Amino acid sequence: MQNYSTFFTIKRLWVILTVSLVLSFSALLYLGGQIYQQAPPIPSAVISSTGETIYTKQDINDGQNIWQTVGGMQQGSIWGHGSYLAPDWTADWLHREALHLLKIINTNSSNASLTIEQKEILSQVELKNMMRQNTYNATTGIVTVSESRAVAIAKTEQHFVNLYTSTDEKYQQLREDYAFPISTVLDKIKAKKLSAFIFWSAWAASTNRPDDNITYTSNWPHEPLVDNAPTPSVLLWSIVSVILLLAGIGGIVWYYASQFDKWRQESEPEGGVAKDDFIENTLVTPSMKATAKYFWVVTALILTQVLLGIITAHYSVEGQGLYGLPLMEYLPYSVTRTWHTQLAVFWIATAWLATGLYVAPLISGHEPKYQRFGVNFLFFSLLLIVVGSFVGQWLAINGLIEDLSLNFWFGHQGYEYIDLGRFWQIYLFIGLILWVGLLLRALLPAFKDKKLKSLLFVVVLATVSIGLLYAAGFMWGKNTNLAIVEYWRWWVVHLWVEGVFEVFAAAIISVLFVRMGLLRISVATTMVIFATIIFLGGGVLGTLHHLYWSGTPISIIAVGASFSALEVVPLVVIGFEAYNHKKLESQRNWEMNYHWPFMFFSAVLFWNLVGAGLFGFLLNPPIALYYMQGLNITANHAHASLFGVYGLLGMGLMLYCMRGLTDITKWDNKLLKISFWGLNIGLAMMTFLSLLPQGLWQTYQSISESYVSARSVEFMQSDIMHALVWARVPGDVVFSIGVFAFAWFVFKAFTARK
Repeated sequence: MQNYSTFFTIKRLWVILTVSLVLSFSALLYLGGQIYQQAPPIPSAVISSTGETIYTKQDINDGQNIWQTVGGMQQGSIWGHGSYLAPDWTADWLHREALHLLKIINTNSSNASLTIEQKEILSQVELKNMMRQNTYNATTGIVTVSESRAVAIAKTEQHFVNLYTSTDEKYQQLREDYAFPISTVLDKIKAKKLSAFIFWSAWAASTNRPDDNITYTSNWPHEPLVDNAPTPSVLLWSIVSVILLLAGIGGIVWYYASQFDKWRQESEPEGGVAKDDFIENTLVTPSMKATAKYFWVVTALILTQVLLGIITAHYSVEGQGLYGLPLMEYLPYSVTRTWHTQLAVFWIATAWLATGLYVAPLISGHEPKYQRFGVNFLFFSLLLIVVGSFVGQWLAINGLIEDLSLNFWFGHQGYEYIDLGRFWQIYLFIGLILWVGLLLRALLPAFKDKKLKSLLFVVVLATVSIGLLYAAGFMWGKNTNLAIVEYWRWWVVHLWVEGVFEVFAAAIISVLFVRMGLLRISVATTMVIFATIIFLGGGVLGTLHHLYWSGTPISIIAVGASFSALEVVPLVVIGFEAYNHKKLESQRNWEMNYHWPFMFFSAVLFWNLVGAGLFGFLLNPPIALYYMQGLNITANHAHASLFGVYGLLGMGLMLYCMRGLTDITKWDNKLLKISFWGLNIGLAMMTFLSLLPQGLWQTYQSISESYVSARSVEFMQSDIMHALVWARVPGDVVFSIGVFAFAWFVFKAFTARK
């Protein structure tokens, strides 16, 4: 009866998971269709009321491609997405154009009977009407602007052309403050086309949607000059998100509390916890041994990423170098930041991929024919992708790839976290499909164990999803509307990196705990499927919280706010999971062999709560993100969650695999202790002493003045911001000690004689 009850529970959970995924992805695709239909149009031409052509569609499309070659989102931001040192170009253009137009309106005003205050009020009204009126003709595709606005556009354009071309001292200083490469400039034709793309992004941010009083970007950014302010729906859905969060917390805590004793009492295997370490009697197959080189490379990539992070952070106070070293001549800011963010994804993904290749034969006890060859071939392919994509990005940013199509395929796509050229994207996708095949062919024999079948199927589902979801990055082309690019980009960043990889890790860890004799199969299966339901239940549609201001309709704010709040709900039961980890670790002496992998897994739970949960929800409500998007609050959340959750999880999985690849008796546990505490304390210092205060100070400025002022060179180069940037140094030093201790541990462990 008990077995039937457990089976029925698991079967019911599978039904719930299937229905949940079908409904979630159906809704996500439907809302994607709305984005396609309501994205801000790219006009066939922008003309003045006198008939002068200001920009053509080709200018805007070419401008987008030129923006990609100079670093795209790694050199300032568009619609709030990108780097934090240079301005948000959308907000910067909007503010400058509004100031120029206001000055023209005041100059042309001829009513002498009005007071100065009355003239200012009328000028503000005229400015707002002129900039927010939608003059896009859907039949001809033409946007018509007044003669006055055409003059203001020309004046604004001149600033951007000078910024990218002029050697004048004023603009050279700006380029230094923005950490532009001084020696690499554009010609005036390219600079004008780049300006056309930035104009279009600002036009979408200040122009009302047809038959509405809300701009294409839902009134983002905050800009009082054109009356850009949060809409009532932004506040309403923020309130709804908080209510849903509280309701979700109440429900999940009640459920966990009601099931906690039962799960913990029944979690121990039927025959009791295993008396011996099963790896002691497990053959390490040739393909498993072949994964060692992956972990060597993971360690090298971590070291490189940290070094690039130090250089990138330092550019924000010195601009063109590192303690006087003229690094900008060789490694511009947009290069170091591109490599820093891309390496984060590369090394974490590599650690997880290698873990899958290592544990599949471990779980099944089967080594397929030519498995080692496949593991080695995939390794060298991944290495080629990293090196090839980095070379292409360096060439593009340094102005050595002139052809825009060539840049799209082999250079720099300009989209944060997916900066690599399309050729390298395709190559990586092929590599992922190869990985899926290698893992499944090694894992399939384990399905002979019928009790383990349901849990293994979660692993298979996550594995296949990892391969297929990356294909979302192929859904845009060289000239796709940016609103549509952003929709698909976040499929990759949110669903691929933050979604199915975490499900894969949770499932694979549970299978290993079962194989180690620490956890009952029925309980492990129930908990993994349940965790997948509650995580993806909010996570799939929670993707939309990244798209509030990216040229999307209000429905995106409504759904994104509601479901991103539910993403936080599972994290409130971290205490239950921490207790379970501790209990699993303390039952047999042999479990001390896994002390440090378990410690890293426990740290993941902490940073899941703090980095992903608290810092994430600080941003998620629309009213908060309206003022915070693209400020250092975002960097704070990114560092705490990307490294704190996914990075530490990758390192924990790596240590687990090293248990079988190296001699545990030769491990330098002192180095691991230094590494563990250095990484966690350093990350905490980095976030709480520097990134969080920077972000909060910027947020205050964004609310009280305007968004553009919080990103302005005057604000970013102020003494307070410089002091807060320097406050990162102690945390960076402690964190670096942790990284170098980990690297030295890996070197000693792999080179020690067994």
